Amino acid sequence: MEGGAARSVEVIAIDGPAGSGKSTTAQGVARALGFTHVESGAWYRAAALLALRRGLASESTVDGPAVAHAFETCLMEAAEARGTCQIRLDGEDVSAALRSPEVAALVSRVAAEPAVRHVVTERLRSLAGGLGLVMDGRDIGSVVFPEARLKVFLDASVEERARRRSAGDGRDVAPATLDRRDALDRGRAVAPLAVAPDAELIVADDLTLPQQVELVVRLYHEALTQRRA
Repeated sequence: MEGGAARSVEVIAIDGPAGSGKSTTAQGVARALGFTHVESGAWYRAAALLALRRGLASESTVDGPAVAHAFETCLMEAAEARGTCQIRLDGEDVSAALRSPEVAALVSRVAAEPAVRHVVTERLRSLAGGLGLVMDGRDIGSVVFPEARLKVFLDASVEERARRRSAGDGRDVAPATLDRRDALDRGRAVAPLAVAPDAELIVADDLTLPQQVELVVRLYHEALTQRRA
């Protein structure tokens, strides 16, 4: 289901910068509501993996139109497993491959290609055809699902985000590293990181993960109540 599918399905969009805890929060919200969690970043990692395997990217260049065409025409399946969408490319479960250092090093450049973002956006929209979705990313509420039932922008200080990312990755992540990533995401020509005008802003420095999940679930129920009023 393409484009306007979001009008007929419940979608919670959770956007935010790197290290804000949006994916973990989205997982918890999906579990609480019985929705499916979709991490949009996995789609971009899949495109990067495809680019590597087909020789469409190097250390210095990315053939954006070629990557977009390959991703658009490949056999791609998204299946729900334990409340999360998992990706198969050409019949292969690529869950582990998507987390490889090679993909991590390339994904930002692939995701910055306008043609790739267009194709990924359309594929993400096609998921809105059945059960409710909780989707996290950087442009879900502003670009992918502007009609989402609830839009949340989850933020925190760069120091807190560095602390969370370090704990999650098991290695030290410097605040300066996230500052550079923020600048790239906000300065991107296509679909930059931005707070949608009608998004609920959550600053999470003083919130635990369960509190973040609880807050988003409460905001969703409030959105439902407003719709019925």
